[in-house]
Amino acid sequence: MSYAIPSLTRVPATEKGLTIGDFLIPIRVGERTSPRLRSVLLVVAGAVFIFLTAKVSFAIPGNPIPYTLQNFGVLVVGGALGLRRGGMAALLYLLLGIVGLPFFAEGKGGIQVIWAASGGYLVGFVVAAAVVGRLAELGWDRRIGGAIGATSLGTAVIYAIGVPWLAVTTGMSLATAIQTGLLPFLAVDIVKLLAAAAVFPAAWWLVGRRPSDR
Repeated sequence: MSYAIPSLTRVPATEKGLTIGDFLIPIRVGERTSPRLRSVLLVVAGAVFIFLTAKVSFAIPGNPIPYTLQNFGVLVVGGALGLRRGGMAALLYLLLGIVGLPFFAEGKGGIQVIWAASGGYLVGFVVAAAVVGRLAELGWDRRIGGAIGATSLGTAVIYAIGVPWLAVTTGMSLATAIQTGLLPFLAVDIVKLLAAAAVFPAAWWLVGRRPSDR
């Protein structure tokens, strides 16, 4: 007996690969620039957006991981730009911080941040942006249910990389790392992933109200 594997694609073939980022650049500007330049502009804008969300952070006494809005920024950028551009935007943000610019939360920068407690979350941002971006290309961001699924998976990816990295870099047990780097943030991160998910159907609705722009 054989079983059919359901397709992850939730949009017609003609729309597969399109993300809301394809409609962010005004038509008049887009007509005067090459597709490559438009992609570069979107990648840079995505990295800047993640940087701005990183500035919203505060420390937790006794915890090496701060509260931050970064993961919201990563989920939005990934879903808006797609697999390649979203992943590249998160990677650009990561590299700018690694070279020493104060791009990370709490104004930190430098390669030493990657080898510290929060480094795994930063690496996880790149993977999460790519995952959410790919799901957006398949149409998961068109409806609120799919958007929540995509941002939930992206958040899970961040934790899946960040928590074990926290355990290794600090010498914590995995159970302690979960108590330190996951449980205190889970409720707030659920709110952030829901907020990020709500952005996409709303944005697509706005695009649908401007059919001449498509």
